[in-house]
Amino acid sequence: MHSLPSIVKIRLEEKLAKLNKLRPLPKSAVQKLREKFQIEMTYNSNAIEGNSLTLKETFLVINEGITVKGKPLKDHVEAKNHYAALEYLYDLVDKERKHTISEILIRNLHQMIIQETDKEWAGRYRNANVIIGGSKHTPPDALEVPQKMRGLISWLKAQKGKTHIIELSALLHHKLVHIHRFFDGNGRTARLAMNVFLMQAGYPLVVILKNDRKKYYDVLDKADRGTFEPLVKFIAQSVERSLDIYLKTLTPATQKQEKFVPLAVLSKTTPFSAKYLNLLARQGKLEAYKEGRDWLTSKEAIERYLKNRVRQRKNSIR
Repeated sequence: MHSLPSIVKIRLEEKLAKLNKLRPLPKSAVQKLREKFQIEMTYNSNAIEGNSLTLKETFLVINEGITVKGKPLKDHVEAKNHYAALEYLYDLVDKERKHTISEILIRNLHQMIIQETDKEWAGRYRNANVIIGGSKHTPPDALEVPQKMRGLISWLKAQKGKTHIIELSALLHHKLVHIHRFFDGNGRTARLAMNVFLMQAGYPLVVILKNDRKKYYDVLDKADRGTFEPLVKFIAQSVERSLDIYLKTLTPATQKQEKFVPLAVLSKTTPFSAKYLNLLARQGKLEAYKEGRDWLTSKEAIERYLKNRVRQRKNSIR
């Protein structure tokens, strides 16, 4: 069982509908958000794989062309390459909203990510077996990779329209890293490919945070062992974070907005401790999103959680 809980599914669809109602979105505000998310994803996606640049340094390398003293040249190049891959991704979605995920697209994304750090293997499947450090999963034999990738594309075509887009994106992400088709850049490519589906469906760019790296690897490990629900929930939380930031920024001042504040602040006015609110947020039961290491939620979100809990109790009594 790897389906998205219905309450989370409804919540995300309602937020996407709210965002769609605001269209056409103000171009200048959308452009600023897009740039913020591109820098943020470039930093986080690379940092998960060991890149040493900070968020501010990533911004300076990309926007100002600055070379950060004491940081490897490879880290600078990775930042520029990843940003270019995101530009390509946005351009692709803007021009062709129904673009199909294909082996060519996945190879193109990979080629852009490592074009300056490993030109020989940019966009090419590995020709030898690999071991993933810190993981119990052993990727398939190199000779099986082309067949596995063809199978993946066939599976995608069969699932389209039958599986919720967020579930499908999460499962695509896992299958790509599970096959581990390239020598390097598998995680970064998978996170970009996942976003093709989500962005085509109207969702903002989804960023997996470096601060969540341990949990991210944990849910991928569970998926390797056949338990997919934690991964689907984890991706759904990342989707909701992007939606919340977009809605917070783009909702006109004339419309009522929920005020998202740190859990420690809200715990003072609710019957719950900050620790318990943190647990609810991590489990996806409470609407919340992360800024840095802190979870933020709203008074209205807690009220919705309480109403839903009462409703569930009534249903269980019946």
